[in-house]
Amino acid sequence: MDLNGKVALVTGGARRVGKAIALGLAARGMNVLIHYNRSEAEARQTLDEIRAMGVQAEAVQGNLGNPLDIEHIFVTLESTFRQLDLLVNSASTFLAGHILEATVSDWNYVMAVNLRAPFLCSQRAAHLMLARQSPGVIINIADVAGQVPWTRFPIHSVSKAGLIMLTQVLAKSLGPDIRVNAVVPGPVLKPDAMPDARWEALSAALPLERAGTPENVVQAVLALAENDFITGAVLNVDGGDSLLGSIDLAGLP
Repeated sequence: MDLNGKVALVTGGARRVGKAIALGLAARGMNVLIHYNRSEAEARQTLDEIRAMGVQAEAVQGNLGNPLDIEHIFVTLESTFRQLDLLVNSASTFLAGHILEATVSDWNYVMAVNLRAPFLCSQRAAHLMLARQSPGVIINIADVAGQVPWTRFPIHSVSKAGLIMLTQVLAKSLGPDIRVNAVVPGPVLKPDAMPDARWEALSAALPLERAGTPENVVQAVLALAENDFITGAVLNVDGGDSLLGSIDLAGLP
């Protein structure tokens, strides 16, 4: 896919890795709709940075746990851009706690944001892409927690495992017109609440003995978007994190 002039939707695109992805796509010439939930100020800043690249950008607010908000996101997309070429399901939520203390509400919330929302967004995106009879791409941002169990974030871990399988089911179901892939980041950006010392220790424990950067994830997203012979791929960008087993890199002290 030649990304220049195409349209991308990035959920969670206002901040952190989602923002880096949105900026990376804009740098390739894509017009971008960024979704945010509570990060309005960050969304406005990201919009300014994207528009400075000479492409069109808009932001839309929505709680991905609410299917009606997802519908609103896509109504905004259609009215603003009238097409969609690339969907990046980047938004995610973490909820710490022991699995024996997790409630039904905890389970429903995490699953709704981390798994149901990507499913609904992908379904809606696919209908748009197929209606235009134009090749499209969906990229899910998974997590090492979907490959090895994070006991501090049990529901998150299960939801990301589901997202990896959803990626493969979608890829098999939507080909040849729509390609679907996943990126599995490891430690590429320190969690806001994590002490520097813990982050440095966890990074040093990786086979590469260092943390990555959001740009490493951006490079993977771009490669999966542009290479038209890749679908159903699950690309680890984790410095070897998944080789180590469960060390709960996202956990707090």
